[in-house]
Amino acid sequence: MSENKELEFKKLKICILTISSSRELSDDKSGDTLEERVLSFGHKLFERKITKDNKDSIKEIIINWSKNKEIDVIITSGGTGLTETDVTPEALEEIFEKTIPGFSVIFHNISFNKIKTSTIQSRATAGILMETFIFALPGSPNAVKDGWDEILKYQLDSRHKPCNFVDILPRLKESVN
Repeated sequence: MSENKELEFKKLKICILTISSSRELSDDKSGDTLEERVLSFGHKLFERKITKDNKDSIKEIIINWSKNKEIDVIITSGGTGLTETDVTPEALEEIFEKTIPGFSVIFHNISFNKIKTSTIQSRATAGILMETFIFALPGSPNAVKDGWDEILKYQLDSRHKPCNFVDILPRLKESVN
């Protein structure tokens, strides 16, 4: 991985959605971790919300944010486990236009190096909806750190080479004739 400091950094507009039936903004450590990293890296926090573990609520927020052409990226935290209330992947996969399977693979590789086989309990996922990148991370602050520090900060950096998600944002709007 390399960063070309001669290239211009492109500031993205990012939304953060915490999915939890037990958290509020005042005690949302994972959301705080993400917000701090997004802002300190130089991106703009467009909006941050918390919603309960409810498929319809998750889908509604994600769809509404994706309709807003100012928003480039949505990062969710929580609801990726195996319990009955963990419904984030199901909600997102119902609305993704395209999935990004490599995100989950890389996330699990990074996680395996830290928590070994316990990573198998995470269903981190990613995809695209209406030209918006969406990344679903587990709800623990450590998982959020791993997702941002090891994957997203590079892929959401226009200076990262050989390629990054920022470079292909304009091409998501291309139509096939």
